[in-house]
Order: sequence, then structure tokens, then C-alpha cells
Amino acid sequence: MNLKSGLFIGLCLAIVFLFASPLSAEDNCSSFLVTKGASQDGSVIITYTCDGEFLSHLEYIPAQDHQPGEMIEIRGYDGKVKGRVKQVPHTYAVVGLMNEYQVAIGETTFGGRPELRNPQGLLHYFTLMKLALQRAKTAREAIKVMTELVEEYGYASTGESFSIADPNEAWIMEMIGPGPGGKGAVWVALRIPDGYICGHANMSRIGEFPLNDPDNCLYSKNVISLAKEKGYYDPQSGKPFSFRYAYDPPKPSSLRTCAARVWSMFRRSAPSLKLSPDFQRGVKGTDPYPLWIKPDKKLSVHDVMNIMRDHYEGTPYDMTKGIDAGPFGSPLRCRPLTWKLDGVTYSWERPISTQQTAFSFVSQSRSWLPNPVGGVFWYGVDDTYTTCYVPLYCSITSVPEPFTKGDIRKFSWDSAWWVFNFVANFANLKYSYMVKDIQKVQAELEGQFFDLQPIIEKTALEMLKTNPELAVKFLTNYSVSQGEMVVKRWRELGEFLITKYNDGYVKDEKGRPRSLGYSVEWLKEVLKSKPEQFKLPTWGEEKKDGRLH
Repeated sequence: MNLKSGLFIGLCLAIVFLFASPLSAEDNCSSFLVTKGASQDGSVIITYTCDGEFLSHLEYIPAQDHQPGEMIEIRGYDGKVKGRVKQVPHTYAVVGLMNEYQVAIGETTFGGRPELRNPQGLLHYFTLMKLALQRAKTAREAIKVMTELVEEYGYASTGESFSIADPNEAWIMEMIGPGPGGKGAVWVALRIPDGYICGHANMSRIGEFPLNDPDNCLYSKNVISLAKEKGYYDPQSGKPFSFRYAYDPPKPSSLRTCAARVWSMFRRSAPSLKLSPDFQRGVKGTDPYPLWIKPDKKLSVHDVMNIMRDHYEGTPYDMTKGIDAGPFGSPLRCRPLTWKLDGVTYSWERPISTQQTAFSFVSQSRSWLPNPVGGVFWYGVDDTYTTCYVPLYCSITSVPEPFTKGDIRKFSWDSAWWVFNFVANFANLKYSYMVKDIQKVQAELEGQFFDLQPIIEKTALEMLKTNPELAVKFLTNYSVSQGEMVVKRWRELGEFLITKYNDGYVKDEKGRPRSLGYSVEWLKEVLKSKPEQFKLPTWGEEKKDGRLH
């Protein structure tokens, strides 16, 4: 990458996350990790919902060679140069947050101890992710790249949990700063045992960890010493060291909005465990959820997509039920999540699926296939519940144009983000009805992608044997055309919905408007608040003289 393009990428990322910054750490992002032995076909799968009120642009960064002495300028939110990072001789191609070697990275912010943020640090977590993808062929290499970069240049963000995957392994790494003027960062990384799954959602998840198992656990030299120095951990207490209790002690707000999402990932993956909701509800004395669990059955990519589409359905916290869901079972809860009334603090539920999602992905890394075919970056914009995931192969050389466009200040039918936002926002007018129409198209398109996947990949594999460049062109054309087709289909879906549900009616197959009213349950709730207002009088009928008797 030349200096200009590297600067541009860093600045774009800074702008993206600046738009996301008004939301609290407890409100952003969810991630789910599936190891080879826990997936149906042997894929390593990770997910990432990047939640925030901003319009994301999907990027493709080509592989490039670089000149000796070349530097990357790192700019702050104000656009001024903060520092420079040494470039490496060769960088790898990246599609979104997956590179040409099937390495994928996601994150969630846990914040942690605010006093540990280092204003003098140069590198924010999103810059680390991009640089690692451009420089690492495996998940372990990505961890090495990220930790060596912060050691040399300093870490600028608050606490972060990273999901890092390659075709063979899935890792969770947690990192936090050393405080103002400090060197490097404090971090620990654990390999998820094969056959297990893991999740994190804006709350530190790593507790105790082995100090003498470098195959499965890596950590910074200062991870315990800094905690002792700052008074976060007392060895004389007799308790083992726990990263999460030292650097991100649980708070009521994080239990309700963060631990609850991990609980829901796990309860959907392993119902047999019957995981209690007590920890996420803040019941004193309850243990945190395990860092990883074994699912009841091996999970497919489609299963994982469905797990990331969750409003706690089927639990006492189901956001599509009750008066708070409105007359049409909408899971939308407008911000802020917490509020006070008569001196008591309350909180809405915070689900995995949220209207504030800017983009999300489900990455699929497969060890038995060559890299150009093995890595699939399933990408979607807006709410996971109402998005459609598009398969983008990690070897492609361009991305669908509608996903690269848009301005959050101006609606445009040319922007995938705006198209999906239009459909999702309009659906809230009559959610329980419209969501079925959305899911029908969603299932049709995603089902088609899964059905075509073996055929597309068989063709690409044959091409790779004789003409690798043609194989890449074939996969690029397929990925781009499907992405553009999805956006076109979603525009048509939006037009269909506004026609079918115009003015509160629901039109039947012949286009005739029908008045369907409200559910009995919701009407009962309305009458509880205003028991007399809507009653019709029960005394007699109007007589022929026109008077009421």
C-alpha cells in the first residue's frame, strides 16, 4: 500500500468509528465464535455486529508491495497526523474484515477501567485490526502483529475483546491500555478448544487463564503486575488472578445489556445446559457464564446467522411480546436503554439484533479448500434480523458498488445501507405482519446462496487448476452480481411493503385493503390504562323521534 492509500483507509476508519462513538460501550457490538469441531462442515466461523448510528462503506484493499522506508501516517479524529507506522515489504488483500488467507477479525468494546486509557498511544483497535489483516496469514500471526504494534507504538483505545479466526483456529483476545504515558498494552489471548463455541458482547469474558501453556494461551508480561500495581488485584487475598475482575469488574448495566446477549447465544446453541438467566439479571452470588461451551449439535453457517438474529424470543424477556412491544410486536426500543422514574432506574432489554447495527458479517474459513475458495465473508448491513447476508469470497478483487456508497445525512436508493434501513424502519409500523414478508425474501435469497455454494465452488476449483486468474474473476463476478441483485431485490421489497400496508390496511392477494385491527392482548392493556374512555354507551337505541332514550 502506498502512503496515500494507507492514510485514506485509516482516516475512513476513524470517521466511521467517530460516528459510532455517541453510543456507550455497553451498547455496541456482539461476536460469536465457532471452532472447526463445533461446525457442521469443519469451518471456523466468527461473527461481528458493528453497532452504531453510522453509515459504513465496504472496502477492498488490494495486496501490494512497498518500498523500503515507507511509512503509514496515522491521523486523529481531527485529521491531524498523530504519528507514523513502519510499512512492511508486502501487504495482503483484504475484503471487509477478512484477508486473502481466510483470516477474519471482529471485536466488541468492553471499556473497562477508564483510567487505563492512554491518550499518548498511537493505535486504536480498528487500526490494529486492519493492519493485522494486511500482515498476518494465521490467527496467531494476527495476535503477534497486533501486540507487537502496540508495544512499539502504544495502544489508544479502551478495553477491547477481539475475535480472530483462520481456517484452523479461533481465538479470543482482550486488550486494555496501561494508563496515560504507559508503554504497550495489557492483554491476554486464548485459543477456543476445538469442538467449543464462545461469545462476547461489550463485557470482558476472560477470567482465569494458564500461565504455562503457550500453545493455547498468550499474554503480556505486565498483565498481572499492572493489576497489582494499580490495586485491582491483591495476591494476598488467596484468589486466583482473573483478567475480567481486574480490568472490567461487572456492573449492573453491563450484566443486563452485555451478559444477556452471551446468555442468549449459549442458550440457543446448547438448550440442554439450561443456563440460568440469574447472572445476566444481576442476582447476587451467581457465577458468570463460562467462556466457552460445547453446543448440543454442530452448527452450520445458517445456524450461526440465525443465532445472531435474536430478540430473546421464547424466553421471559422476549422483546416481541408485551405492551412494550406495541400493538404489532416490535422489538425496537428507542435509546436511551436506561432511564429513571420516581427515583428508580430501569433498563430495556438489549438484544443481539438491534436497529442500530451499521453492518455485520459471518466469516467462514475452511482448511480443506484453497484460500481463494475457502474464505467466505458473508456480509450484511443494518439490523441482523432483517438483513440479507451476501457471500463475498476472500479472493475477490472488487465489491458490490451499493455497499460502498452513501451518506448518513442524505437518503439514497443507490446505497445498500439506506435501502435496508428503509425496509427495516418501515416494518416497525406493522412489524408482526411485515417481518414475515421480509423473512420470506431473506430466506429465499440466502437459501439460494447456500444451494449455489457447492456449484460455484466446484466450478472455481476446476478453474484454479488451469487458470487461477480466471477463477478469481469468476468468484468476483459472482460475489459482486449477487450483492447488487440483493440490493435491487430489497428496493423492490420496500416498494411492495409500502403498497401492501398503506394507511394501516393490509391488502390481500387481489389488492383489496383489509382492516385487521389489533390483538386482543394489546387491547386489554390499552383498556387497563383507560378503562372508561373507549366504552360505547349501553342504554337503549335511538328511537324514531331522533332522541336518545
